[in-house]
Amino acid sequence: MNIETNIDTSFLARRRERQIKFERSVLQELSLAILKKSVHNYFAGLLTNSGFLFDQVIEEGCYDVALEVYLLGSSYSRLGYYGKPIEEVKISSLEERRNFSKALQDFIAYWGAKLDEQNEERLESQCDAFVDHWFMEGFVKGKMKYKMRLH
Repeated sequence: MNIETNIDTSFLARRRERQIKFERSVLQELSLAILKKSVHNYFAGLLTNSGFLFDQVIEEGCYDVALEVYLLGSSYSRLGYYGKPIEEVKISSLEERRNFSKALQDFIAYWGAKLDEQNEERLESQCDAFVDHWFMEGFVKGKMKYKMRLH
């Protein structure tokens, strides 16, 4: 006798659905205006403000990195919600944040920012600060979502 059971074994699919739902709820807090302002705050010296494709490409690349790092911070917010101090969370996420910062730095350098050694160091610190800012934004928003049980 063959008994079929309707046991749901798609744990990974359900987990991914929950993750997507959470990411969507966190992303609702963002707007293009906020991203644009952030990019101009951190990278105003690199943008020529002359409307060239260079500026648009750099901005859009920064938006992509900001969104990815924001989602990274929101995913780590679960640790903060359960009591892990932010300093430990930052240590846990250090390699990922460094990778995003380095990728952004390489992207900006590739798209034509002619940098001498001093400006290269400045760009590195700007990218680190930009990534750290968006990680913290995502962390704070995600932690609020967990507290409010809106995920």
